[in-house]
Amino acid sequence: MKTRLTANIGFLCLLAVGFVVEAGEIKALSALAMKPVMEDLGPKFERATGHKLEITFATVGEAVKRVQSGEVADVAILPQQGIEIFVKDGKTDPANVINIASSGNGVAVRKGSPKPDIGSPEALKRALLAAKSITYTHPRHGGTSGPHIMKVFERLGIADEMKAKTIFPEAAGGAAVGALVASGTAELGLQQIQELIPVAEIEVVGPLPAELQNNLVFAAAVMTSTKDLPASKALVDFLRTPEASAVIKAKGMEPAVP
Repeated sequence: MKTRLTANIGFLCLLAVGFVVEAGEIKALSALAMKPVMEDLGPKFERATGHKLEITFATVGEAVKRVQSGEVADVAILPQQGIEIFVKDGKTDPANVINIASSGNGVAVRKGSPKPDIGSPEALKRALLAAKSITYTHPRHGGTSGPHIMKVFERLGIADEMKAKTIFPEAAGGAAVGALVASGTAELGLQQIQELIPVAEIEVVGPLPAELQNNLVFAAAVMTSTKDLPASKALVDFLRTPEASAVIKAKGMEPAVP
């Protein structure tokens, strides 16, 4: 029994040593919209695997430009349209791409403020016209929310009215949009829901009506430029685990169906 126990301990030690040797350093390029999820999952992934993870956040437009300009990343976590560009450019292989989550745009107000009815296109239109000011990410930042919100205004026939009351944040992302709402600078904020949820002093009213929604699917891709294929694949696989799915759901997104 003693000999067997000693052998087992020795085997476990060898596994531990091997794990440390094989631990890698991964550079991930992630969409800003995935920041709440990845800031939670990053440390969990490191603890579970021993790999080190460095994440850079950017809008999808900025991320695509950075890679096309020569920036190297091991893994990209972006809306499908960004990943599709990488596939076309040979920056990743379709076999190394998996969908991980989806989300839509919503409306937020300052905490304690009345929540307008936005349950239908007409209700949303009334709420937007009644608001003294609104905010959303400027399309020039290269994100997906800004251009879509402008399309919503056009479909509702209120694009000109919205121009006069729009206050654009200086930076991209839900944190900047939420900050203007939290301070009272803007009455309504429109952005990806999971980006608005973490912002203190605001409340999410709800998603845009289904007819006006832009449900984004986010995918993770192992890039052909990766210097550590096993570690990169480990990250992508981790993003489809039950633990990751629970975090994705808690952050206001829907996990992809395996």
